[in-house]
Parts: sequence; structure tokens; C-alpha cells
Amino acid sequence: MSAEMDARLDEVLIGGREERPIVIVDSDDEWPKRFEQLAYQIKNALGNGALSVEHIGSTAVPGLAAKPIIDMLLIVPDVTDESAYVTPLESKGFFLRVREPRHRMLRTTEKDVHVHVLEPESEEIDDYRDLRDWLRINSADRGLYATTKERLAQQRWSDMNYYADAKSAVVQQILCRARDWRATKRA
Repeated sequence: MSAEMDARLDEVLIGGREERPIVIVDSDDEWPKRFEQLAYQIKNALGNGALSVEHIGSTAVPGLAAKPIIDMLLIVPDVTDESAYVTPLESKGFFLRVREPRHRMLRTTEKDVHVHVLEPESEEIDDYRDLRDWLRINSADRGLYATTKERLAQQRWSDMNYYADAKSAVVQQILCRARDWRATKRA
């Protein structure tokens, strides 16, 4: 944990850093159903302002142990136009947690849903999709990722972002294989 990362987190986190235990649970067949309910709420609240709503992250991968937090990708025309999506989503129980230059993240008060907001041209969109889709079909990398998460969850983290950062080397390895797979699929 570094002073540099603390300073960055203090700039982008609304409400400050939070020390929370990282709990990894077995895959739950209810996660996709919960996503569908949430996606309906978001689309209903935003109408045409929601260009796309997708299930991402570990809860979008059947059979993968995960933190019981539904990660969602919301694509909007302009991430800086917060009044177009933050205000309507607040009425549905989502609150702004992260404000970065090209990314916002909202979550529920229960902290069991994260909605990552990006614009259509964001490179991160392909990363989210490629990682999800690859982990759905590749049992070796799904196992590697699960083992990494479970090992790291045993440690104490002053903020969940440190846990996410600690996974980044393994995520990048898996993402390289996912990108190669996607490239051959497109060819």
C-alpha cells in the first residue's frame, strides 16, 4: 500500500477509502437473475441514455467463485454528463462512488452492486468483455483467477481497490490470452 495510491484513491473515491473484508463465495445461479433485474431498473430509469447494460466481472462467469457483488457495465453517450444518469439512478438506489476522468462507478447502499459507467469509445469495454468471455470458456484461467482471488482475500486490505490492484498482474496475463483468443475469433 503506497502513499501514491492512497492519494489517487482520495481524489477519485466519493466518501473516502473503506476497509472491508474481502469475502469470496461459490458461484451462485441467482447472480445472472439479479443482474437482469438490475439491468431492467437501469434501462427503465435511463431510457435511450443507456446505450448498453452488460453483466461483467466474476459474477458473470458461471462456476467462478467471486465476491458477491454484481458488476455491471453501463455505456452512456457522455460520462461527464452526470445529470443524465446519476440523478435518475439515485432514485433507483444507486449512488456515485468513483469519479475518474473517463469512468464513473455507482453502487448500491448495500455495496452489493457496482455499475461501471463508460463511453462507447472506451478501451476498457473490450477488456471487460474479453476477460468475461474468456473466463467463461477457459477452465484453466478460470481456476487461476479463482485461486488468486481466494489467496488474496486472506489478506487485510485498507481498501478494496488494493485487493483489485494486487490481482492486476494475473488479470493482465489472462487478458493477454483472452485478447489473442478474441483476435483469432474475429479473423
